[in-house]
Amino acid sequence: MTQEDTSEGASTAEALQHWRAAERSVAVARRGRIAAEAAAAAAAEAAEAALATAEAARGALAASALAETSAAKTATAAKLMVQATRADLAEAETDAALAEVDEADAQDRYRRAADRAAQRRESNERA
Repeated sequence: MTQEDTSEGASTAEALQHWRAAERSVAVARRGRIAAEAAAAAAAEAAEAALATAEAARGALAASALAETSAAKTATAAKLMVQATRADLAEAETDAALAEVDEADAQDRYRRAADRAAQRRESNERA
């Protein structure tokens, strides 16, 4: 209690005025408490959202690492495929060149055999 409240000279009007001022103070304090509670709830929600974002970022980082590993394996497999394909191409080119040599040799042998046969026919006809 204040001195004014205990003094005998305080009038009813003054006491009412002090009471209304006290009510306004209580109302302001209540609104402040409600605002503080809302701010605390918002802060708790923000903290939960931050934790969820951090968890999602960890998940994204893990997925990124897996994607990088997968890409590296794919690149290695592609390099091996290129090397194998180049080796197959070189072997096919070698086989084709050897087949062409064999074909030219066979053609030459055929011509020589045909020439010999023609010479024998001519010899037989002269005789």
